[in-house]
Amino acid sequence: MPIKKSKIFLWCLIVLLLVIGAGAGYTWLTLAWSFSSGERAGYIQKFSHKGWLCKTWEGELAMVPVPGSIPEKFIFSVRSDAVAEQINRSMGKRVVLHYEQHKGVPTRCFGETEYYITGIVVPE
Repeated sequence: MPIKKSKIFLWCLIVLLLVIGAGAGYTWLTLAWSFSSGERAGYIQKFSHKGWLCKTWEGELAMVPVPGSIPEKFIFSVRSDAVAEQINRSMGKRVVLHYEQHKGVPTRCFGETEYYITGIVVPE
């Protein structure tokens, strides 16, 4: 008994929808669940809006634990335009960045790093 083409098409469509749903679910999970969170303090030394298709805010924080020592770099991404605006306004000042670490995000459309800045404080 031959299998109808419509049944094959239906099964292929179901498998395709399951694969797309699993990919979307995995992406949502990696962005919704954070592996760690914390704060980093220092000076923003680089911050730009870059990318060919997916534009993301990417930056670099120079952390200087002791004056005169070599700064350690903290590379980060920003998903919120409001937070990016605050970072742009605080260039050249000492800042404290609140971050969440999201491991396993499947594409770079959400940011080039696994560290996403969620807030900024400029100490007086």
